[in-house]
Order: sequence, then C-alpha cells, then structure tokens
Amino acid sequence: MRALVTGASGFTGSHLVQALEQRGHQVVALVRKTSDLSRLAQCQPELVYGDITDRAALQQAMVGVDWVFHTAAYVELGLVDAAEMARINVAGTRAVLEAAQASQQQGQPLQKLIYCSTIGIYGDTRGRVIDETFQRQQQGFSSAYDLTKYQAQQLVDEAAATGLPIVSVMPSGIFGADDPHFGPVVQTFLKGKLKVWAGGQRITGIVHVDDLVEAMLLAVEQAAPGSHYIISSGDLSTSEMFSFLSQQTGIPTPWEAPEWLVRLVGYLLDPIGRAFRWQPPISRERVHYIYDRCVRVDGSKARRELNWQPRTVEQTLKDLL
Repeated sequence: MRALVTGASGFTGSHLVQALEQRGHQVVALVRKTSDLSRLAQCQPELVYGDITDRAALQQAMVGVDWVFHTAAYVELGLVDAAEMARINVAGTRAVLEAAQASQQQGQPLQKLIYCSTIGIYGDTRGRVIDETFQRQQQGFSSAYDLTKYQAQQLVDEAAATGLPIVSVMPSGIFGADDPHFGPVVQTFLKGKLKVWAGGQRITGIVHVDDLVEAMLLAVEQAAPGSHYIISSGDLSTSEMFSFLSQQTGIPTPWEAPEWLVRLVGYLLDPIGRAFRWQPPISRERVHYIYDRCVRVDGSKARRELNWQPRTVEQTLKDLL
C-alpha cells in the first residue's frame, strides 16, 4: 500500500512512518521546509514539502495514495499562540479533508483516512471512566488545545457522515523513549535532579507510542468508516508513576509541592510569561490540568474489535527507563 502521513517528522508520525516501512508499505511524508527531519533519519519516505493548510501540496501528496494518516497537530498547554493552534489543528484538518474529498471526486478514492484525535475531546469527565459513547458534558474548554481538537473532530465527523472513509483514534497520554513531553521529565528524574513535582493525585492515561501506531494500523485495515476508538492501556496517578519509577531505579521520589504553593506560583508566573513571551514551567492553564480536570477512559473497544494488544502501563514505564 501507499500511505500519506501528515506530521511525519513529529513524535507519533515518525514512529508511524517507521512501522509502515517495516511492513513493506510505501510512505509519502508531508513535511515543512523548516521541519527537523532527524526523527526520520532511519526512514526513506518520499518527501512532499508543504504546510498542513497548503491544499496544493496535500493534493500532490495524495496522488496514488491508498491510506492517509493525519497526525499533524500543534500540541501544547500553558501559554500558546491560540490563533496558530487553530490554524494548524482546525484549518489544517479542514484542508486534509478537502484534499481527500477532491481525490475521491477525481477518481482516486482513498481506502481509509485515520485521524489522530485525543481523549481531550470528551472534556472533563470528573473522574468517571468513559468510553466512545460518552457525550461531552463540560461547559466550555480547558485550553486552546482542547477547543481546537474538538472543533477538528467535528469537521472529521461531518466528513465521515458524507461518506469519506474516516476512522478516528483518541489516544490518551502518549509515552515513549523519545517522548518530547514526559521523556525529559524522566531523564531529569534519572539524573537525580527532579526534586519537586506537583499534583500527585492527578490521573494520567498512558499509551506507548508504538502501541498507538499499532492501533492505527489495525484501524486502517479493519475498522469500519466512521468508527471512533479510544487508545489507552490504562492510567496512573502522578504519585503512582514516580513510586514505580523509584522502585525500578532506587532513585527517591520527588517531593510533592503543596497545592496552595503550586497555584500561587502558577498565577504569578502566568503574566510574567505573557509579558516576556516565555513558557513558564507552571501557569494557570497547567494548574487547571493538574488539580481541576480529570479525564478517565476505557480503551477496551479497540482490544475487542481490533484485537489490539498493547503493553501494560508498567511495561510502558519500564520502556521509558
């Protein structure tokens, strides 16, 4: 098969490119001229240069393609450029869908389009474990990221309703040895330099990046168009994660800062960060995610319908080490 991957130079996209090539598929990678291609150093995709909103580049990339995997996204919490996030996450998804629809109309029908969404589209579940049938109850949005991914999902579902063969996967927190988010935290911990952490009771859903990739490959081969799949192997609290890492390494768990102090620091650093265009380690939005929001999910549908068999949460953390 010939597959197009958007966001191919990113964390999830690069692992997907590698897995597709290992299975003997031809890969077209949509990347920008400014993209860091180091994650693709061991891969040999056909490169098409263009922004995610560049319809001409997208249509060029889709020529002769059987599968499209849309993983490109602006992922960040805290102080973000909300307009740029909307451009990439919402307008970019619209451009991908329109290019796919144009391919269909030109007699080059796609077999399947896989959209990499997020469990954040479900909003705050207040600790309730939910599945794909859950209807969002949260009023408003916790972040620009949540808002833009929700809006993008609406576009995807509308396109699926018109007959475009789309399957949506909703991963929880994506972990891996080269994880750009939690990976640096683990590296600091392993060096014995992580002395303080916040929100020990915060629950985080976990999936290994290669298990997410496997779920997407199973979905492109088996899933019915219009399907949604939550992709998560389980969850742990922050304190449970650090306790496990400590047991495996003998490194003491970091001290948990009191909630009142974390909230105070977040509220103080937020305006400073905005004034100096600096992303502080803690901000009002991050404080909200740590203490005031809890999304818990059940990923059993993918196991049941796709025979998805991810590694355990503990195995995923061991892999990080």
